[in-house]
Amino acid sequence: MPGLMPGDPPLRVLLADDEKTIAVTLADDLRAAGHQVTVAQDGREAADALTRERYDVLISDIRMPGLTGLELLEKVKSETPDTDVILITAWATVEAAVEAMRAGARTYIQKPFLNEKVVSEVENLAQLRKLRAENVLLRTELEHWRERSSMGAIVGRSPQMQDIFHQVETIAESDVNILIEGESGTGKELLAKAIHQTSRRKGGSLVTLHCAQFPATLLEDEIFGHERGAYTDARERKVGRFERAQGGTLFLDDIDDMSLETQVKLLRVIQERTFERLGGTEPIKVDVRVIAATKVDLAVAVQEQKFREDLFYRLNVVKLKLPPLRERSDDIPLLSEALVQRYGKGHEYRIAPEVMQAMMSYPWPGNVRELENAVERAIALAGNHKFLRREHLIQPGPQHAKVLAQLKDLRPIGEVLKEVEAAHIRNVLRSTDGHKAQAAEILGISRKSLWEKMKEHGIE
Repeated sequence: MPGLMPGDPPLRVLLADDEKTIAVTLADDLRAAGHQVTVAQDGREAADALTRERYDVLISDIRMPGLTGLELLEKVKSETPDTDVILITAWATVEAAVEAMRAGARTYIQKPFLNEKVVSEVENLAQLRKLRAENVLLRTELEHWRERSSMGAIVGRSPQMQDIFHQVETIAESDVNILIEGESGTGKELLAKAIHQTSRRKGGSLVTLHCAQFPATLLEDEIFGHERGAYTDARERKVGRFERAQGGTLFLDDIDDMSLETQVKLLRVIQERTFERLGGTEPIKVDVRVIAATKVDLAVAVQEQKFREDLFYRLNVVKLKLPPLRERSDDIPLLSEALVQRYGKGHEYRIAPEVMQAMMSYPWPGNVRELENAVERAIALAGNHKFLRREHLIQPGPQHAKVLAQLKDLRPIGEVLKEVEAAHIRNVLRSTDGHKAQAAEILGISRKSLWEKMKEHGIE
């Protein structure tokens, strides 16, 4: 017999049936499953019980003395519409079933039935109620978050994210350069927008440049701009990103992809706050805050001479490290709710608890970007279903296969220790030319123990 999961609150069930055998046995089975059950012998007694107390579920026979099941259903839906109703009857017709469902019944069960079927339906309602409660809590938390947060679209209740939010608030009034470090898809650009919006430069522009999108020559043109005639195709003057960010913030994404030559010129602008357009000679003064983002550890890149040390120190005044989603799985329910609201366009889509648990266990190699794509895909494929399906939300790709391949190389410590022990015994035996007594003495074990270990490891 199915029952409540640990931690699940019991449902308050009102069972109304004038057939005593069904009322007694079904009530016993529902209680055994962990629910609180009140039994009514007819429709009038059930109506009185509904007046005195609020119930989560009404299970009612349709044909009873006093009031019928359909009349009880009407009473429940007018007075306590969140009470779920299961109707049972020996006189099942298509018309009656349609009428019951239209009136608001959750389901319709024909006699004779196995008690397990009814208990299973109640268990489904318990899970649905639990999910509703969780969704309400998530929405409440999300609304509270949006009201008190200045972090824009960034959501996170994990300690790692809370620490980042605290740092952003601390440096809000400062103009220091910031380095954001994090894997692809962790939300570095969103964080840069949030930093700009909390800063005293929020009245100025936030100008973004994705360094990986341009080769070295075009990247310099994007950053500094050019004068007319600077090169063959330069028919008009072009204002670069630094000028466009005047009085505001320049966000340089994927700065680890910037060439060493361009790094030198960027360093000069950061240090001197002046630059010239390509082909120009007139110095242009700029007042710009620089936020740079990297998907690699720039300190390591400096050691490998792939990034200039002096530029690294200029950018790394304050470093904010965004954790990958797999390290903050507690944020996944809240993030998912925010994404469901964004892409659901007012529709009430839900994610079942067991599906959410699977999502929290999945490593999300593409991070928040992968989660966002997953929710958008699941909603697009949901059709008329309210619950988003696991196979639409979790679709492991090449990155996930790579992660699994890496995990396969990681073995239990017992297995590794056995290999080390076997190799050491072989080495000692070779050193003693196979003399077991000497080998046992060196190993600090008896000859019997050595013989048993040799047999265990297949050593001749």
